[in-house]
Amino acid sequence: MRGCFLFQTSFILILPLTMTSWATTSMLLVILMRNFRVKSITCHLTEYKIGEECCPMCSAGHRVRIDCTEFKSTSCQRCTDGTFMDLPNGLKRCNPCSTCDSGAGLKVKRQCVITADTVCEPMEGFYCTDLKSGGCSVAQKHRSCEPGHYISRMGTASTDTECSECSSGSFSDGTMLSCQPHTQCENENLQLIKAGTASTDAECGEKSYNTTEIVISVLFLVFLLVAAAIVVVVVLWKNKKIKIPSELEKNCS
Repeated sequence: MRGCFLFQTSFILILPLTMTSWATTSMLLVILMRNFRVKSITCHLTEYKIGEECCPMCSAGHRVRIDCTEFKSTSCQRCTDGTFMDLPNGLKRCNPCSTCDSGAGLKVKRQCVITADTVCEPMEGFYCTDLKSGGCSVAQKHRSCEPGHYISRMGTASTDTECSECSSGSFSDGTMLSCQPHTQCENENLQLIKAGTASTDAECGEKSYNTTEIVISVLFLVFLLVAAAIVVVVVLWKNKKIKIPSELEKNCS
């Protein structure tokens, strides 16, 4: 009887402990399974995760107004002017539209709409150095060729200007598409005033003459004319083709 009493007493004491242990274990299992469920949730590509739920995404051009619940789907709202959303999303705000900064050499190629951002392109005289989504985000001004060089390739919206050096006997101020040969003053019956350089043409002017040489030439020409006139007069007189006054005749004889 004593043994039976001891067994019953032990069973009575152990039973509550066993039930408590099972309850505690069950609660731990529930918590662990819950955490595991939360961590193991994998949403579809067209869904986004919010808490323990996978909510349907909003389409491009829209944003999430209210997240979904167990009983209601996601509530979406259209993007306002000046904002856009180019992909399905689970975001609460649309993205602000980009601006094309003219001070940075950019202009609008395509205006911003609710499903796509603004697209920029380089202004005239600039080329793009950073392409972005079919447009340009950074532009740089075309280089200017230095004097003595010519433009061997014009700059485009995607490439810079290329310059090449002029060869000997030609020149360019840096804005020409090819170097020009120096003017040959002698060929134009002009006098060379200043020789051409790689960046400037030769300077020509009217030929100048020495004043002394001109005076001597004129006097010599006059002397020849006077001498020729005297010779003609003497020859005609000798041939009796002209009459010389008696006074001159006496002087001549």
